[in-house]
Amino acid sequence: MRYRPDQLIWEQVLNEVRRRIRDGEYRPGYPMPGVPRMAEEFGVAKRTAEKVVAELRAAGEIYTVRGKGTFVADPETGGPPAVLDVDDV
Repeated sequence: MRYRPDQLIWEQVLNEVRRRIRDGEYRPGYPMPGVPRMAEEFGVAKRTAEKVVAELRAAGEIYTVRGKGTFVADPETGGPPAVLDVDDV
């Protein structure tokens, strides 16, 4: 990913992750990359990836299950979806 100099890097990563959620690349109830993988994928420091995850969590766009990972939230509830799409299993 190429970063623009006129915007903070963490905001650009946040916008890209939100785009992926919006476009269905990261789907409700399914895991998304954790901090280490996100940092590597976007070429940023782990602290930057942690900030992105914290912002998404605070906005109710993702949720974390201890010992399981971080998942995309249901847009209506901000938590796990009631039912996962059977076609995706």
